[in-house]
Amino acid sequence: MSPKAPEDQYTAEPFVPDGADLPALRRAAAGCHGCPLHREATQTVFGAGDTHARVMLVGEQPGDQEDRQGRPFVGPAGKLLDRALAEAGIDPAHAYVTNAVKHFKFTQAEPRKRRIHKAPSLREMTACGPWLAAELALVEPELIVILGATAGKALLGSSFRVGQVRGTVLEEEIHGRPERLVPTVHPSAVLRADDREQAYQGLVADLKVAARALTGKPERKTNA
Repeated sequence: MSPKAPEDQYTAEPFVPDGADLPALRRAAAGCHGCPLHREATQTVFGAGDTHARVMLVGEQPGDQEDRQGRPFVGPAGKLLDRALAEAGIDPAHAYVTNAVKHFKFTQAEPRKRRIHKAPSLREMTACGPWLAAELALVEPELIVILGATAGKALLGSSFRVGQVRGTVLEEEIHGRPERLVPTVHPSAVLRADDREQAYQGLVADLKVAARALTGKPERKTNA
């Protein structure tokens, strides 16, 4: 068993190989013990998709189905996201999808009971940051779509509020690289919404902003 590191020393950095391509990073991430989340998760869930993608979508963490299958966004939220991307004019097959945290964090009342998602802490997100930085450096997307508050905090800091900036194009330095980012809600929030159709249309509208940013068309801001 790996020694338990103090929480302020959690980091994946020692596990990230220098000069690795994405397949090598994925293999290395499978053995990451940079924070305690690996102990309960089934496996590491690394990013997937087009390695030359123009757009990278960053979510929070794997869910139950992702943890079992070892691939990001394969559960209900992922299926909804693919539908919303296609409706917005972004081909899901040409995107790269990943999460700020690569292990499933959950609570479970008893063995064999349903595993309930639990949001990762800021320290756990920070610990996993070197994997996301390595993915960004290799994929070099033209645009990052932030899916939800946790991903936003992982990339932009703890003051990030998705409701304040969703559907806008931000320009920030992320892990030493100038990036353009479009924040929106996580698709799982759409599935939990009281008015699911309205929430879904809001997600599509935000993704259309991302699609227009990729084509270079200027955004029209309204007060509506």
